[in-house]
Amino acid sequence: MSALFTHALRLHQRYPDEPLPGDGAPFPDEAEHRRYLPGPEDRGLAGAEVAGILDRNLDDPRYLASAFHDVHVPIHPSEHIGAAAARADPERVRRAGRWLVRHGTDRCAVTVGLALLAAGDHPGDIPLIQTIGLLSERYGPLAAVALARRSGGEEALRWLAQRVAGWGRVYVIEAMCRRGVHTSRDWLLRNACDGDLLNGYFAGKVAIAARLDEAISDPGADDPLVDHTGRLLSTLAICGGMSHTLRDLPAADRIISAHAGHLSRRPPTYLRYVDAAVVADVSPNDIYLELLRRPDWVDAARAGFADDPDYFDWFADNVAARLGLPDLST
Repeated sequence: MSALFTHALRLHQRYPDEPLPGDGAPFPDEAEHRRYLPGPEDRGLAGAEVAGILDRNLDDPRYLASAFHDVHVPIHPSEHIGAAAARADPERVRRAGRWLVRHGTDRCAVTVGLALLAAGDHPGDIPLIQTIGLLSERYGPLAAVALARRSGGEEALRWLAQRVAGWGRVYVIEAMCRRGVHTSRDWLLRNACDGDLLNGYFAGKVAIAARLDEAISDPGADDPLVDHTGRLLSTLAICGGMSHTLRDLPAADRIISAHAGHLSRRPPTYLRYVDAAVVADVSPNDIYLELLRRPDWVDAARAGFADDPDYFDWFADNVAARLGLPDLST
């Protein structure tokens, strides 16, 4: 059976600059993981059984490679696994973690190996962590923590963020925001949201960490910044219950006013129309409302909706109806 690292590397070679199809699924060990192992009723005990196995067998990675198949292994950081790593010599921990991540054929063993690497901070582990992190729905949480701890972690997280989607993107971008966004600010302001519903978990965090209010208030803001701001704002308008919303975002009024001003000086597009309408539905703005009724903007919207009839039905029955927009049917 192929190692999961080898599986991730092969897929990355085929898709070097984009998320792996299906987040890398199916994994090579798919047949052996068709049953679900529930965690302990007391969530505070998650990882305790794994820690006991590590305490007894840390120096035998070949044994560890098959030791966790019938054990619940948390995919998020565990205080018990972290404590087991802290009780051992750091080089022993790193050696076991690297071996399991690089050679493990069982997803549970690879998860434990990544947890061991997440307990350390050696920058030499970054390429290994990035590659397994491409299988991001399972390995994104620990890969994000592991990269954030290391020197060079901001650049490493940005590299991974550009190549993951879904839940993996949530884990990695949230880690970027927690760590600090010095060299990643421009990327986050223009690329963080990819249109997935899960973007709602981090959109507000990006706006705050990357100081969106300052960036969008610049009269020279470029098209990618303006359009991504629209996506951030529209995501915040509909993401109630996930994290920040448009109503509790600091400086929301300033951001909306600046964004509307930029749109008024740009040609219409379908996405600009939709984002402006979704935001205006939650936080009315006179400039947005004027643009949404302008004939050239309405024409751009109609052309876009012609290719997206399913979304049109929802938009027309909800957003357009509440705002009293012109007929957008073709």
